[in-house]
Amino acid sequence: RLPVSTSTSAVLSAKGSIMTRANARELAVHLIYGRIFTGEEPEQVVSIRLAKEYYAKLSLENDVYAERPSRAQMAYIDKVVSGVANRAEDLNELIQKYSIGWNISRISRLTRAIMQLAIYEILYVDDVPTGVAVSEAVRIAKNYARTHGGSAPTGQWRMAPWAWALVGAAAIGLVWLAMYLV
Repeated sequence: RLPVSTSTSAVLSAKGSIMTRANARELAVHLIYGRIFTGEEPEQVVSIRLAKEYYAKLSLENDVYAERPSRAQMAYIDKVVSGVANRAEDLNELIQKYSIGWNISRISRLTRAIMQLAIYEILYVDDVPTGVAVSEAVRIAKNYARTHGGSAPTGQWRMAPWAWALVGAAAIGLVWLAMYLV
C-alpha cells in the first residue's frame, strides 16, 4: 500500500475541485508501481483499479482518489500506464544508463516507477513539457519519501540522506536526459 499523499493538488481535489493533471499523474504512478507486484496487463490494471466500486475504497486510503478522473485524464492515465508497460525495458535501460554510480536494482520500485513515467512523458507525450515531467517526478518522489504515521509496511516512508541524493541525481539525470533526447 502506498502512503497517503500530502500534495496541495490532492488537498484541493478533496475539497471538491476538479482533479488536476498532477493527481492523474500520481494515479498513473500508483498503477505503474502496482503492476510491478501484480503482473497484470496495463488495460486490466486501469479497468480494475479505476472501476467505481474499487476506486471508492481507495479514496478512503489516499486523498488523490477523492475525485474521479475526467475522460481526458482517463485517456492520459491509460496512455501512460500502457506506454510505460510496453516500453519498460527501454525505459529501464535509459534509467540504468543515466544512473551513474547506481545499479537499477538499487533504485526502489516506487522511484523507478516515477522515473519511468517521467521519461515516458518526455519522450512520448507531446502535451507535457520536459520541465513539467521532471518537476512532477521530483514532487511525487518527495511526497512519498516524507515520513508518514504508522509502521513501515503500512505507510511510514523515510528517506535516508543517500536517498535524497538519489532523488536529486535522478532529477539532474532526467534533465540531462531530456536535453539529450529532445
